[in-house]
Amino acid sequence: MTKTERLMPKRALLSVSDKTGLLELGRSLHEHGVALVSTGSTAAQLRDAGIPVSDVSEVTGFAEALDGRVKTLHPSIHGGILADLRKPEHRDALENLGIESFGLVVVNLYPFVQTVASGAQGEEVIEQIDIGGPAMVRAAAKNHANVAIVVDPTGYDGLLHELAAGGTTEEFRRQLAGDAFAHTARYDSAVADWFANGARQSFHADRVGELRYGENSHQSAAVFATPDSSGLAVAEVLQGKEMSYNNYLDAEAALRAAFDHEAPTIAIIKHQNPCGIASDANLATAHRLAHECDSVSAFGGVIASNREIDADTARSIAEIFTEVVVAPGFSAEALSVFGEKKNLRVVRLPEGFAPPTTEWRHISGGVLIQDADQHFAPASEWTQVSGDPVDPETLASLEFAWRGVRAVKSNAILLAQGSASVGIGMGQVNRVDSARLAVARAGERASGSVAASDAFFPFADGLEILLAAGISAVVQPGGSVRDEDVTAAAAAAGVAMFHTGERHFFH
Repeated sequence: MTKTERLMPKRALLSVSDKTGLLELGRSLHEHGVALVSTGSTAAQLRDAGIPVSDVSEVTGFAEALDGRVKTLHPSIHGGILADLRKPEHRDALENLGIESFGLVVVNLYPFVQTVASGAQGEEVIEQIDIGGPAMVRAAAKNHANVAIVVDPTGYDGLLHELAAGGTTEEFRRQLAGDAFAHTARYDSAVADWFANGARQSFHADRVGELRYGENSHQSAAVFATPDSSGLAVAEVLQGKEMSYNNYLDAEAALRAAFDHEAPTIAIIKHQNPCGIASDANLATAHRLAHECDSVSAFGGVIASNREIDADTARSIAEIFTEVVVAPGFSAEALSVFGEKKNLRVVRLPEGFAPPTTEWRHISGGVLIQDADQHFAPASEWTQVSGDPVDPETLASLEFAWRGVRAVKSNAILLAQGSASVGIGMGQVNRVDSARLAVARAGERASGSVAASDAFFPFADGLEILLAAGISAVVQPGGSVRDEDVTAAAAAAGVAMFHTGERHFFH
């Protein structure tokens, strides 16, 4: 048989926990003359809809046993799935045993992952460990020369398209087999991880795109997405050139910065560091303020918004050369504005996007896994250690700065006026240089601004640079052995300083 020859299944085995699209599939298979064999509730739903179906128990001669734990584990089922019909001896064996072959198996597994996610414990989880399902899936996948295996309702349309063309090709069945083995691998990994109670972690991802190259042109690269991903890896590029490796890194950093804020926010990123972050009820104003923070660095940057981008914001963005704009959505008029910028990559996030709650980073020989840094101590929990009480506007600006500094690579200093950054110092190997950089970029705007430091000041020298520039208040974690010296410097300048009791390192 050639790869393009087609096999039309005469008999199909259906056993699905996810009943999505089941009746439509059953009707279509029946119309194609495929005899249906099914189990339990799957058979009941087909029968109730008037679709002819035989119970597995009719095939095996045994009723379901042990609360349904044993129903398909039988030679009449697995012999029909595993028989290699290319071999005369297999066909003869089926005939001698009175077993009919299956040309199609449609199985999806007990909802183990969903059950664990619901908070279930103990026996309730154990009962969702599927045994017969994976056995049928693996058997059909192994015998893909003769059997098509479908493990997800999203695959029904492709299957029916093949049947409408006269049957499944070997190439199609091989692809389905690979998907099936990946499906059971992920399932078994989830079970193993649950038993390990955190001592084992599995990672599965599928390649969704080739990239022209990696960080540099001599490095090959691709983008992979995790199952059920609703993140940047599967975001839709609505226009512009394909995303590059560096585009993805900067877009992820931009999303991190924008989605740290509850108010409408724009973040502009270069090399995974913010050039500017601003929040405003008017998103176009937020963009203007973010851009003004460091207009030189913002040239050719990557922009993220935590709100749908409207026409006014699009027009504001379009005035400046930008590589990528990523957002939950875009108005029709905004897309029309961006359409004039053919090289601009416009990226729409999947519905339901939320920043990841865990982060993985590769090291040689393994990975580091941590909870994402998504906690921000509110101002009501801060401790004021110097200066007079501040007005509500200053406190709100300090809270914005405290959220904003998290997105800045350590050592990080962020100066803000209102809800907009005006100077950022990032990625320096000492806090003094970060303070100098933030002040230099802010220029005259440093005077009267508030400052946030991602970690404590080990000495007073870094703070003294900010005080000399005229900052009005500062927020920092505290906890240095020289906190008294740092506090004394702030007090001597008459500047309010707050300790948060938490830090926001970002390496």
